[in-house]
Amino acid sequence: MQVKHLATLLAAPFIVCAAQAQNINIPVQTAHNALVLQVNNSKDLNTIYFGEKLADANEYEQVPGVYKQAGDYTGLLNSAYTPSGSRNLVEPAITVTHADGNNSLDLKYVSHTVTKTDDNVSLLSIVLKDPVYDFEVTLYYKTYFKEDVIEQWSAIRHKEKGSVVLHKFASANLHLKAADGFWLTQYHGDWAKEMQPEESKITHGIRTLDTKLGTRANLFQPSVFMVSMDKPATEDAGNVLYGALEYSGNFRVDLELDPQDNLRIIAGINNYASDYTLQPNETFTTPAFLYTFSDKGKGNASRNLQRWARNYKLLDGKGNRLTLLNNWESTYFDFNERKLFELLKETKSLGVDLFLLDDGWFANKYARNDDHTGLGDWQENKTKLPNGIASLVKEAQNDGVKFGIWVEPEMVSPKSELYEKHKDWVVRQPKRDEYYFRNQLELDLSNPQVQDFVFGIIDDLFTKNPQLAYIKWDCNAVIYNAHSAYLKNQSHFYIEYMRGLYKVLERIRAKYPKVPMMLCSGGGGRVDYAALQYFTEFWPSDNTDPMERIFIQWEYSYFYPAISSSNHVTDWGKQPLKFRTDVAMMGKLGFDIVVSKLPANDLQFVQGAVKTYNALKPIIWQGDQYRLSNPRESNVASILYVNEQQSAGVIFNYLVNNRYDVHSATPIRLKGLKPAGKYKIKEVNVYPGTKSTIDESKTYSGDFLMKVGFNPDVNSHRTSVVLQIDEI
Repeated sequence: MQVKHLATLLAAPFIVCAAQAQNINIPVQTAHNALVLQVNNSKDLNTIYFGEKLADANEYEQVPGVYKQAGDYTGLLNSAYTPSGSRNLVEPAITVTHADGNNSLDLKYVSHTVTKTDDNVSLLSIVLKDPVYDFEVTLYYKTYFKEDVIEQWSAIRHKEKGSVVLHKFASANLHLKAADGFWLTQYHGDWAKEMQPEESKITHGIRTLDTKLGTRANLFQPSVFMVSMDKPATEDAGNVLYGALEYSGNFRVDLELDPQDNLRIIAGINNYASDYTLQPNETFTTPAFLYTFSDKGKGNASRNLQRWARNYKLLDGKGNRLTLLNNWESTYFDFNERKLFELLKETKSLGVDLFLLDDGWFANKYARNDDHTGLGDWQENKTKLPNGIASLVKEAQNDGVKFGIWVEPEMVSPKSELYEKHKDWVVRQPKRDEYYFRNQLELDLSNPQVQDFVFGIIDDLFTKNPQLAYIKWDCNAVIYNAHSAYLKNQSHFYIEYMRGLYKVLERIRAKYPKVPMMLCSGGGGRVDYAALQYFTEFWPSDNTDPMERIFIQWEYSYFYPAISSSNHVTDWGKQPLKFRTDVAMMGKLGFDIVVSKLPANDLQFVQGAVKTYNALKPIIWQGDQYRLSNPRESNVASILYVNEQQSAGVIFNYLVNNRYDVHSATPIRLKGLKPAGKYKIKEVNVYPGTKSTIDESKTYSGDFLMKVGFNPDVNSHRTSVVLQIDEI
């Protein structure tokens, strides 16, 4: 029996049981792609196809017969969820110790059910069960038909007479075939060096991408990656899979090239120091592993993912965002009420929506005058703010702007009243010397009392200041000496910490569903689609040098939409203010500069740029993004955003090579336009006193712009050029 076109099934559940059929094909289909699972005569659930969807679903049955690869000694190499301890010889998706001490597991198909949420979203659930032990796993596949996106996770439960220990518990187990091998694009980084790409051919053995940092988990190894099949994918050509785990803690992705030269991808929570004791009738649900496949290169995959994020995952992904002025780089910890009142007036003068007060506003006994003290003591500092936050919120209202505030509620300074009173709330090994990351430690969010405390920090701010309009949520430390004074089983710590964090965020969003919040974490240390269900935006990097940001934002854009990326204009870098502003406009614009010290022309420019941005931001935030000229391969970086109607766009162009006489020598081909459409192009964000070299009177067909291109005339005198394109 075959199930065809999951997205067309009725809303009522469709159930198939093993007793009904010996061979069952289960296609998991989106608009262009298919993952086809098959139940064989032994009731094993295997993957027989992954890739571009076939026109005739009946032909999936013929796929296994056309491969003449080496024998499978296990019968499990293409398992949809590989168990361990029985006949499996490769990396498992799940490893357990049963209540009687047995370490083997076998998972057999029982049934599957399909439910339809709406015309676009369907959920497939497949029940697998051990024939000997009362132990089962349900695999879930949530399809977003139009976006070609699948979310996959597992739910593990048992009814054995005693507890079962889970040693590994993956979310997903994919199986890919390719004629000429696989190429992995992975990322590494550190503070101010986020999202550094590396591409390599996958060889035999296991390549593991993982983190063991506990918090700020993406600091060294982001949890996103790409796999190209047959050859390295380019922007517009090639078969490529994007993968990402929706989880903010320790993750692990195993990529194993098996003896048949096929690729197995096993992704989920990192089982490092995390054996989980599962009680009878308890369900362990893994985070979702997200993936999308494109047979048209990286650009198509990223546009699908960005569209999916805006429509389904990013908090308020179709909504508005606030432009802001931040005080951090203009004052650091050295400010008082008078200084902040002046900055509020500068916020209004600049033309942005909101003023953001950063670190240093709290603590009294151990005043927060540097990063060594005060975290955990969230009372307004009486010396800096004698009239409290309320006076700033009121003054902001008087000036016609909104007010936001920085917090780091998961952390504690060893020099704080909270640490003195509640050392048992702190993540620390009682028998070890404390070791600090940025002079701080984590609070133990596995403890419900700590969860209440952290929620209370945010709730208290809003209770006292109902007009508070924005939260910047920071997380600057990793976990050393992992230990919870609350938990009896320390192997549960890393998992329970993240559960505690999500519980707090759920409570905040239940009470304050619309308040914008930035996910900071010292840069991109925690960005993922589990966190972005609670946050409207994230901070890609503390490195705001605009030249560096071009590269960092370029790589993030493969996985996250522009509306989610907070980009600030600062004094980092040697580029002129125009260059810095243009780069920051490729996302959610903000400023971290001393407005009062700007020369007259600079002030006039940024005020005009904010107005231009407000007119163009719907295209940048909601439009399709096309990466036109790669800064790693060219002297010029160029990125285009086009609205859904293909009638308007914005093109950002930058000189990224300062050697002699480099410039945009050849035209840059545009993408995403109507071939028969007629377009005009004009330069915006022109600096006062200069004249654009772009002839606005000319008209071009979309066909011409996509086949021949347009030269933005980028050179050493015009290092940053922003173009607006409109259909006439």
